[in-house]
Amino acid sequence: MQFAQLSDLVESAPIAASDIDRRALLGNWINSNPDASSIARVKVSESSGQLRVQVFAVGPDGLFDWGTTNAAVFAAGPASKVGAGFACTFNFEFGEARLQGMIMKGLLVLAQFHLFKDDRVDYFLREYFAMTHELFGQ
Repeated sequence: MQFAQLSDLVESAPIAASDIDRRALLGNWINSNPDASSIARVKVSESSGQLRVQVFAVGPDGLFDWGTTNAAVFAAGPASKVGAGFACTFNFEFGEARLQGMIMKGLLVLAQFHLFKDDRVDYFLREYFAMTHELFGQ
């Protein structure tokens, strides 16, 4: 089988990942909920053709920098050159956080899948981020 759904069938030439326009994803994003106790800020940048994601989470003594990781970019459709989303994973000693982001109505919708190596229950969280001109993660 060559497809899983009708929209997977594309009659045009394949689009290279490097041809996907990522501009809508790039920038400094801030959680729209000022009382959030999870991810506060996200920086999405590009380096050498690779999408990079840096996360700042709420910690007991201020923001906690998760560091930066590479992210896979997803187009708006199989024949589209518009970057509509990304996926990445942050690995920690105690578990991992898998993030999936998408642009919707000018916001970054961030789905978070938190998986633990100990007895804590894995959980899912979705939050909304607005573009900000504030610089962070320099």
